[in-house]
Formats: sequence, C-alpha cells, structure tokens
Amino acid sequence: MNKEFHDKVALIHVVDKKVLVALNKGSDAWFLPGGHREAGESDEQTLVREIKEELAVDIVPDTIEYEGAFEAQAHGSLPGSAARVTCYTAKFEGVPVASQEIAKISFFAHDRVAEISAPTKLVFDELHRAGLIS
Repeated sequence: MNKEFHDKVALIHVVDKKVLVALNKGSDAWFLPGGHREAGESDEQTLVREIKEELAVDIVPDTIEYEGAFEAQAHGSLPGSAARVTCYTAKFEGVPVASQEIAKISFFAHDRVAEISAPTKLVFDELHRAGLIS
C-alpha cells in the first residue's frame, strides 16, 4: 500500500470575512484555489500559473505574501497520505471565475468547514482564530 504526498500552493483570498474556495469537477470537497508545482517552478510561479488556470485572473507578483503551510490527510487518498498546502495572499487583476478543471467557486465562512478538505480546514481554523473570517 503506497501512501501519497501532495505538495500544493494555494491562494488565501478573504472578502467580507469569507474565504474564496473552489470545487474541482468530480470532487466532493472544496479547496483553496491553487495546485501542484511543475518541475523547476517556485511557489510564486506555481501560484501565478495555477490561479490564472483556475480563476482566470492575473496575480500581481510583487504583492505575493507567504501566510503559512498546513498539512493534513489528503482528500480522496489512502489513509495516511498527506497533503501540504503552502498558502499565500496576493492581489490580482480581474474577476475570479471557475475555469478549466474548476466546477464552481464560492466564498465560505467558518461554519462551512464540513464541506472542505482537511488541509483547507486547518487554514479556515487559523483564519477564524485570528478573527479574519466569521
């Protein structure tokens, strides 16, 4: 039995005390927008590319700020498989829309944590403790 390790980069975007989340096509859990890095990419390059692909907006590179890394059980993977999500905030140009593999986007408050992946729940818990989301 091979355990998996998922290393992802994600955007934390809070508006009116709610966090932007995305639902991949065919998934049953919401995630922070972002994804896996390609060979040789930095976190920042991954964030810019993934957010363009998923939300059809352009990250402003000099506004990217590291917020933390969160690790938990990987959604939809074998027990003991981990996902580490390294999170950043950033400004972007454009209006986010569901694009490519994303079925829907929405803004969630902390009361919807039952609908999100385990690593995303850790982010929500931290944001809620800090008073940044309701």
